[in-house]
Amino acid sequence: MIKQWFFTQLFELNGHPAVAKQLRRFAMSPASRPLIQPFVNMYDIQMQEAEQPLASYKTLHDLFVRHLKEEVRPVDPSAQAVVSPCDGVLSVVEDLTEDSRFTVKGQAYSVAELLGSHHEAQNYIGGRVLIFYLSPQNYHRVHVPIDGTVRTSYTLGRDSAPVNELGLEYGKRPLTRNYRRVTRITQGDHALEHVMVGALNVNTIVQTNQQREVKRGDEFGYFSFGSTVVLICPKDAVTLADDIKGPVLMGQRIGTWNS
Repeated sequence: MIKQWFFTQLFELNGHPAVAKQLRRFAMSPASRPLIQPFVNMYDIQMQEAEQPLASYKTLHDLFVRHLKEEVRPVDPSAQAVVSPCDGVLSVVEDLTEDSRFTVKGQAYSVAELLGSHHEAQNYIGGRVLIFYLSPQNYHRVHVPIDGTVRTSYTLGRDSAPVNELGLEYGKRPLTRNYRRVTRITQGDHALEHVMVGALNVNTIVQTNQQREVKRGDEFGYFSFGSTVVLICPKDAVTLADDIKGPVLMGQRIGTWNS
């Protein structure tokens, strides 16, 4: 019961910020190592996909941000492919309004809030928002969805609420208030906004790729304990694959970039 409470507090619920920080500190220490196997069991982690054997992980955090074997997440080879940047469940919001607003779980958001710029939000009127929800059992490294050039990358926000079913329904607008990293990637005539949204008062988003020229499937960074990825696409920039909503894997083709 104590182990279940720990995992629930750390990964799924929105406890007191001080408690969340203490739990995170513990999960990043060697003292958390006895919880690695219970975590694997509770969330059915597919360790056969991991790059390293279970015994090699020294902390619970190390396991959480594990690398995978390259062959288990093949990246679509087409130069115009848009690939999933992560493992998760994909939700698609179509046809952004004239004021670039969209609704998720009954809450209204705006691209301007998400990006921190009313001016840049105008580029996405009529476009799409792709939201990837990651759960504790998912691989938590995030990758690049298209071939392109990184134009800007910056952080916004400070506090974090849970970006899950409860958080989206009852939280304080987590997608646009949480700590997040916003990266603009261009290919041809269009730009795509790649947004990593933190959660659970932890606010740890680590960018591991500082390259200006990037390829689909390149690692971009990782989350520590809780996460959502949002892609904002301009009108007519992406032709989505049929029936793409639902569970997706990193590197899977989710559409075609119309540059």
